[in-house]
Amino acid sequence: MTLQYWFMFPISVLIATVAMGVGVGGATFFAPLFILALGLPPEVAIGTGLITEVFGFASGIVAYARRRLIDYKLGFVLLSASVPMAVLGAWVAGFIDPGILKAILGIGLFAVATSFLRTPDKKRVSLLDRAIKEEYGEGKSRTCVTTADGERICYTVCNRFEGMATTGLGGLFVGMISTGLGEVNEFFLLKRCRVPSRVSIATTVFVVAVTALAGSAGHVANFLRLGGETLTTVLSIVLFTVPGVILGGQFGARVSSLVPQRISIRVMGVLFAIVGALTLGEAILR
Repeated sequence: MTLQYWFMFPISVLIATVAMGVGVGGATFFAPLFILALGLPPEVAIGTGLITEVFGFASGIVAYARRRLIDYKLGFVLLSASVPMAVLGAWVAGFIDPGILKAILGIGLFAVATSFLRTPDKKRVSLLDRAIKEEYGEGKSRTCVTTADGERICYTVCNRFEGMATTGLGGLFVGMISTGLGEVNEFFLLKRCRVPSRVSIATTVFVVAVTALAGSAGHVANFLRLGGETLTTVLSIVLFTVPGVILGGQFGARVSSLVPQRISIRVMGVLFAIVGALTLGEAILR
């Protein structure tokens, strides 16, 4: 283990602040950064990004758990699909040619950019929330979540199997390229599964965090198997990225209240499109 990646600490604080402020997984930033700036092989960059993301999301789980907004029953149903697929994705990534894996990551970043640019505004989300409340009032609903403030949020989960299929596919991509689940799952739960927005967000954070943990475990197994320089590089990076994202995660909540969410989401969409183009271009040129 070396101290040569000390500069990743302030960078990680900045990335985690932006990621938690916007609501996107940190690995979506870290994987292309490790490839483009540090020149790491794609499978090493993706695994290291996932390990870092797990710690960044941990604070999010604690916050939403305290507010009692997580639907654990629904979360575990979705995890039954996403966790094994994330492990499979991490295993498959070890056998894919680095150039192809880099191209897949570039395409995945374009997909993330598209999802950000098409994110519904607050008015549409409010209309969906109102429709869910009218359709599934407290007397008609099958599920009720009582928040820490004593508010009861009631609904009936629809399209459960479609949700599992989507989450399973997202889990596969999380294991393979470190992104693709949280960026689309949140709105999918609201629009298709008919879960109110606050519960959708909290449950998505829970599902993504546990899925990222499973995917990172698969990558850690690969790192341990490779050992030597690869393992040393990973440990040297996470030595600075992990405390960085823990600290940055605390700043993110404050930043999100200062910058209008719709503006920050659009900026992130453009940023991911640019990074996706650079990643895909490097894969094609090499």
